[in-house]
Amino acid sequence: MLRGGIYTCCIFIGEYVTGSFLRKYEACPWDYSKAPLNVDGLIRLDYAPYWFGAGLLFEKILCRH
Repeated sequence: MLRGGIYTCCIFIGEYVTGSFLRKYEACPWDYSKAPLNVDGLIRLDYAPYWFGAGLLFEKILCRH
């Protein structure tokens, strides 16, 4: 649970920072402003379960022993 939560936060931070940067140059390809639970139209908090699962899946793929 802890690792999945950390991955989710990191993905949200990365998406927010990247979106903010791209928005300055009017090049952000996503706009969640009309979606519920959005933060500045850059991230959607309702995607958290999906990012949680994706983070753990990426870990499993990348950390094969």
